[in-house]
Amino acid sequence: MKIKSGTQLSIFDTFKTKEMELTGEANRQRSIIAILANNSNPAERTRTGISQKIAKKQEIAWKNIYSGIFRDLDEILIPLEIAKEDGRLPMRRGPKALQEKGIPYYHLTKKGILVALSISEVKNKEQLLEKFFSEADSKEKEYEKTIRNLSENIPNFTYSIFQKYVKAFCDNKIKNLLPFDLSKLKDISDESLVIQKEILEAFLKLSKQDKDEAIKFLNEIT
Repeated sequence: MKIKSGTQLSIFDTFKTKEMELTGEANRQRSIIAILANNSNPAERTRTGISQKIAKKQEIAWKNIYSGIFRDLDEILIPLEIAKEDGRLPMRRGPKALQEKGIPYYHLTKKGILVALSISEVKNKEQLLEKFFSEADSKEKEYEKTIRNLSENIPNFTYSIFQKYVKAFCDNKIKNLLPFDLSKLKDISDESLVIQKEILEAFLKLSKQDKDEAIKFLNEIT
């Protein structure tokens, strides 16, 4: 599928006047990705099923957001190969042509799983991480042991790396999400990553007593 010029993932977009508040489009795309990541039921992964699930949470009519869901899937997520048709459910009613073709339902691609690892709405990140590395190439496999160890011990830090990586793609600072290559972040100035690295390196050099005191100090401010 040819990607239209200007097609861009919007999951980190915020309002110009409220930089901490995600736009409606950002929230909608994040919700779609979370549903595809969290649900195995095909009926919940159709356009209608996704619309109904989001609408129920927002306490609105699902038909009011269906067009937005349709557009996000067909014009953004599918062309960017983040989501892909996973099969079709038979229809018992409606036009004969639709009954014969069925209703499409979707799943996340490998690229979509990578994106899902970057957003807070997705809760089953451990399973997704396992699935991502089960499809990884040899270069990506080099990160597996370290990322798995980090995710078990410092999950917030680990998934913040995925967040920064995917956001860099959304901001056009990384051309392609795949192959997954964290060295791409080296060329992107990110003060928080520098600080986190500094803390980790310093912590490893501390004595046990100093480590205990540092943890006690951090517990008082977090």
